[in-house]
Amino acid sequence: MEPAVTADSASTADPGQAVCAVVVTWQPDLSGLLELLDQLTAQSCAVIVIDNGSANADQLELATAQRSSIVLLRWPDNRGLAAAMNAGLQWANDNGFARAFLFDQDSTLTEGFCAGMLSAWQQAEAVSALPVAAIGPRLQDPVSGRRTPFRLFRLWRRSDQLMAGAQDLYQADFLISSGCLLSLPALDRIGPMKESYFIDNIDLEWCFRARACGHALFGTDAATLMHAIGEPSSNPLVRAGLMVQHSPLRSYYSTRNRLHLYRQDYAPLSWKVRDSVRFALKSLWLLLCSAQRRDYWRQIRRGIQDAGKLV
Repeated sequence: MEPAVTADSASTADPGQAVCAVVVTWQPDLSGLLELLDQLTAQSCAVIVIDNGSANADQLELATAQRSSIVLLRWPDNRGLAAAMNAGLQWANDNGFARAFLFDQDSTLTEGFCAGMLSAWQQAEAVSALPVAAIGPRLQDPVSGRRTPFRLFRLWRRSDQLMAGAQDLYQADFLISSGCLLSLPALDRIGPMKESYFIDNIDLEWCFRARACGHALFGTDAATLMHAIGEPSSNPLVRAGLMVQHSPLRSYYSTRNRLHLYRQDYAPLSWKVRDSVRFALKSLWLLLCSAQRRDYWRQIRRGIQDAGKLV
């Protein structure tokens, strides 16, 4: 087998491409992933894929080798979502891009997605008094059709507050990473994704840092990304979008990271209060209603114990 492409040995991006997309993979469904990659290249995006030690990485390498505009960075083990994001964003910066998309492996673009996001960025820069750190698309669940609101963690308004003087542009304190368009100069000022978080609450922590550093975040209806949050479940609360279902192991990371974030000065107090209530209710729901309650209890308890060790 030929050696995997590394970030150092990867060819530079096509100068005709206006924006770069960073796609992080772990045990991906190749058909869905390749559909996303083809959508991105069709919309004139340079693409780097960072694979976190997937069992099917050989098949992924063969598939991407047939697509000359795709760069693949293969890691032998899973270093975490945040580390992979940082590696992809560093590649984008090294190749001269000013902005870069972040994508999960199971997202699906709608027509004109990239153009809509770039147009929204121009609009945001025209109306924002603060430097723009990131813009997120409207996320829509492909099964339920539920659209995710753009959150504000403030006492007087929590979501979908239109920006004055702009069409389809919303103020935000938090953006989900998938489909998000980031400013790489802003990333230099704010700092990279927190690699010790590994997988959960990475985007939340970075967005709080961005806002604390005096940068603006926006959501837009100019682009829609089909994206499911959490895992499929027959539970009516999950199907209605009131709860998000994750595995017991993900509950460990979620518990550990949110408890660590509660202690950070840059995290909004209103979010800390609301999220602590939500965390308590969700934990109670899992421990009372899930068939895996023992596993959830072990992982939640482990997360509580490890939160104080996190840096």
